[in-house]
Amino acid sequence: MKPHFDNLTPLSHAAQNRCFGCGEANEHGLQLEFLLASDGTVVCPVSIPDRFEGHPGFLHGGIIATLLDETMSKAVRARGLTAMTRHLEVDYRRPVPSCTPIRMEGRIVRDEGRKHFVEATIFASDSTPLAHGKGVFIEVRPAPPKSQPI
Repeated sequence: MKPHFDNLTPLSHAAQNRCFGCGEANEHGLQLEFLLASDGTVVCPVSIPDRFEGHPGFLHGGIIATLLDETMSKAVRARGLTAMTRHLEVDYRRPVPSCTPIRMEGRIVRDEGRKHFVEATIFASDSTPLAHGKGVFIEVRPAPPKSQPI
């Protein structure tokens, strides 16, 4: 996946919740804001605070996995779908620095009914890939209304 730099618009979503990744109501979360490219790729330029470090100066591996998961989730959400992670695979290529600009990008690569196969990459400011994730997201459909007892 090559870094994306063109025609970005804010990705609108109803993140008025406590989601750790994107929820504005979670004061302890990452509060990520995503943009949408014309080809459907979601993009998130961000600098993650040092309170999410593992080794000093670098993000904790669980936070890196969360960033990739959230980016893939938003790629699905950009299509107006609600889905949950079924499988997540992370390739930690290089340490991801804290308090430094990074760029995350995600996109759906294939659909099979309710299954969406998604990829995301975290890039350094010089476009070096730092971490890459692949995931399978399963579309969640609303439950049918319960019948009322008579």
